[in-house]
Amino acid sequence: MSKKYIDVMDTTFRDGFQSVFGGRVLMDDFFPAVEAAKEAGITHFEFGGGARFQSLFFYLRENAFEMMDRFREIVGPEANLQTLARGINTVMLDTGSRELVDMHAKMFAKHGVTTIRNFDALNDVQNLEYSAECIKKYGLNHEVVVTLMDLPPGCEGAHDVPFYEQTLRQILDSGVPFDSLCFKDASGTSSPQKVYETIQMARKLVGEDMHIRLHTHETAGVSVACYLAALEAGADGIDLAASPVSGGTSQPDILTMLHAVKGKNYDLGGLDIEKVLKYEEVLRDQLKDYFMPPEATQVSPLIPFSPMPGGALTANTQMMRDNNTLHKFPEVIKAMREVVERGGFGTSVTPVSQFYWQQAYANVMFGPWKQIAPGYGKMVLGYFGKTPVEPDPEIVKLASEKLKLEPTKENPLDIADRDERKTMAFWENRLKEEGIEATEENIFIAAACDEKGITFLKGDGPLNVRKVDEADLVCEDNKDCKLGEDKAMSNATGNYTVVVDGQKFNVTVAEGNADIQVTPAASTAPAAAPSAGGAEVPATVAGNVWKLLVKVGDTVEKGQVVAILEAMKMEIDVEAPVAGKIASITVSANEAVEEGQTIATIS
Repeated sequence: MSKKYIDVMDTTFRDGFQSVFGGRVLMDDFFPAVEAAKEAGITHFEFGGGARFQSLFFYLRENAFEMMDRFREIVGPEANLQTLARGINTVMLDTGSRELVDMHAKMFAKHGVTTIRNFDALNDVQNLEYSAECIKKYGLNHEVVVTLMDLPPGCEGAHDVPFYEQTLRQILDSGVPFDSLCFKDASGTSSPQKVYETIQMARKLVGEDMHIRLHTHETAGVSVACYLAALEAGADGIDLAASPVSGGTSQPDILTMLHAVKGKNYDLGGLDIEKVLKYEEVLRDQLKDYFMPPEATQVSPLIPFSPMPGGALTANTQMMRDNNTLHKFPEVIKAMREVVERGGFGTSVTPVSQFYWQQAYANVMFGPWKQIAPGYGKMVLGYFGKTPVEPDPEIVKLASEKLKLEPTKENPLDIADRDERKTMAFWENRLKEEGIEATEENIFIAAACDEKGITFLKGDGPLNVRKVDEADLVCEDNKDCKLGEDKAMSNATGNYTVVVDGQKFNVTVAEGNADIQVTPAASTAPAAAPSAGGAEVPATVAGNVWKLLVKVGDTVEKGQVVAILEAMKMEIDVEAPVAGKIASITVSANEAVEEGQTIATIS
């Protein structure tokens, strides 16, 4: 009897890069590996979308649409190229309007996509209906998703087999058009038995002809067992990655899974072990200069208590490195448990996983529930749709007070359609103001990436790639980058303060391939000393000054917000510690500040 053919999607170049490097891999550094993957016989790739869309514009000075076009040229017209979309959020962290959701599908169809995997982190089927229509409208395959995770121990009310059956029945009853069905566990926390029962349930509901697949991560250490359970229950496809971006926070390795099914009645895509070995050799060589975060290669028994998705974990830890708060990582992971439980059990996958993380981070840095992360607050208030269970009423009340928003049950698309900043016309006008060509691609880039998209299109975006085996990449004025000498100070290990163009930086210099940290040094410019009874207003966390809300001479009350910092993709209020008059302001907008650095003084 012939073995059952199992479709393998190679997630290396999307989820693999996101899970290990926070998505920050330059296209010319991995395209040779794409060619090697093609030679290995791989024909199904996840190659874009999700966080890998914004990351190219935010950190790499690369255009995601150009990357997608070049990828298609390499693999040829017959390959199944797949992207990840977040329902009405598409590739954004916020909801899109109907015209932006439509434009997402149109642009991705134009730039080489075959299939869009489409999920809603709240499993709110209403959030899948319009996006599904748009995906099919432009001739793409729609892979509809039910998102999975295990609840932290002691929690109940969602994320069991009956909950997933209810969600799938709602999808079927709604008439959402789809070509395949995926169960997606971004945190890798579902147990193998639950996976087995869930796939069995789905097969009975959708019939034998519907393609069913499982996506999971190795973060909690059970991904191979879950894949075997899914195959035994009747799944038709699984997602795998290639070393060195497999395992750990990513998907299981292709070779590992080929080994796991030895002696079983499964053919994993007809892949040849020797050809896959060659592919992985090429990939390792291409990525040898990239800094590999140690947490990206680890399996953590604590993840089911959070649960923290593999695709978000390294992106967040890299931001914590940038903000000198990485030592707080274990505390934030522990704090996520309460945040998930009180937030209504939305699945820990982008954007909800980022909301959970931001709220847990705020609870650790500023005290439990002293601040409400905007995304988390809007989620519990209903602005992203209906959570699986009702959020804690106390948290809903607190979010309403902090964000000055009322709870809502309105369709998020209707809310977004009224928002001027979520219209094509708004961003077309912004492009014209900046003298940028208003192509459909550019309009969507600006809408999806907000002002950071405008910065990219102007050619002013930062380059932030972490490499270790070559000299530091030096970018002058965010434009001209060059490699400096890497051996001149080979023996000069230690902590230093250097000055570049008048700005001070703290630099840690170490031998070998250590993670080199460079951070803005605290300002040493003399500040006006507060008069008797006055006080300094310190930065509450390392970050960038997003807004200054006062000026010298203004009278402020104790607790009044005087500035807003941006850190970890969230806005953080800086409040006046005392009432009085603003005597001096020692920073400017967009300036990087350290935790505790004086922002203003009050007399």
